[in-house]
Amino acid sequence: MMPRFHLEDFSMLEKAPTSAATLRSKLREMLISSTSARVQIESVNPQTGEYRIVLHGTLDIEKTPFDKT
Repeated sequence: MMPRFHLEDFSMLEKAPTSAATLRSKLREMLISSTSARVQIESVNPQTGEYRIVLHGTLDIEKTPFDKT
C-alpha cells in the first residue's frame, strides 16, 4: 500500500536540506493522495537549468480504515 500524504506533511516539503529522492517521494505521495492537481510553470532558465513551478490541487482528506488514528 502506498503511503498517504497528510496535511501535516506540508511542513516537511519546505525544510532544507531535502534530497531530491525524498522530495520526489513526498511529491508523488501528495499527487497520488490528491483528488485533483495541475501545475503552473512560472519560469525555466535554459542556461542554468533552474526552474520554478507551482502545484495547485486538492488533497483527499477523507479518512480511510488504513489511516493512523
